[in-house]
Amino acid sequence: MARRSLLFSPGDSPDLMRKAPGAGADVICFDLEDAVAPARKDEARAAVREVLSDPAFDPDAEVCVRLTVESPAADLDGVLGGDAGGESGAESETDDVRLDAVMLPKVEAPGRVADAAALCAERGRDPAVFALVETAAGVLSAQSIAAADPTDALAFGAEDLAADVGATRTDEGTEVLYAREHVVLAASAADVDALDTVYTDFSDDAGLREDAAFARRLGYDGKLAIHPAQVAPITEAFTPDPADVEWAETVLDARGEAEREGRAVFEVDGEMIDAPLIAQAERILDRAPDGDR
Repeated sequence: MARRSLLFSPGDSPDLMRKAPGAGADVICFDLEDAVAPARKDEARAAVREVLSDPAFDPDAEVCVRLTVESPAADLDGVLGGDAGGESGAESETDDVRLDAVMLPKVEAPGRVADAAALCAERGRDPAVFALVETAAGVLSAQSIAAADPTDALAFGAEDLAADVGATRTDEGTEVLYAREHVVLAASAADVDALDTVYTDFSDDAGLREDAAFARRLGYDGKLAIHPAQVAPITEAFTPDPADVEWAETVLDARGEAEREGRAVFEVDGEMIDAPLIAQAERILDRAPDGDR
């Protein structure tokens, strides 16, 4: 499943949540954390539950909920509509709520991922888990967080990291570059998706495109979005060009023939192909939309 773009939508705004699929993001994340004031958490949980339990709400996108740092159990109970270990009627109510994934903010240790997965299991759910690494401790523990069994994706949060370490954010982003690279390496080592940080100026289309292209060159699989207008440029940046898809298909077709002949290295259009280029071809096809393959 491609996770090129993830769009946050505030959990206390039902109209925006219902409109979110129209942006075309691969993942829609209803936010109970930063986007919701503390006094409105219960209201937001109920609003998210109402949207996710509506049979008419059935987007093609993966549907995620960002839980709070302080009260993930209360978030799950509020969204799913039933308590862990409760009566059978309460448990059955949760079956009507679509929940493909949960996102955990400010993850600093693999235990947070395991605890969240256990909370979901207690409620009869096994969603994908996105771990958001956005503090100094989280970045330094990124490898173990990514390697935790429940982790499906590792996301990088540059804004909170800068605040945590006292860095000054710049257009160049050199103050978070080490952390940005470290997170993508940790995700790659664990073979989980890597999602890049948000681009906060949603009116700067050119800047977003440049930033997304740079993230792709670093090895990220996708990027977080805070506004529907950001989705199309982000998705485009992480979608392979048709020429790249054609090259990848040719490489993998030639690999099959080479394997039958017992050759590990082979030629495609004058280029010698070995294991690293085969891996690159496989990655391109993994990112390509089904219609382009």
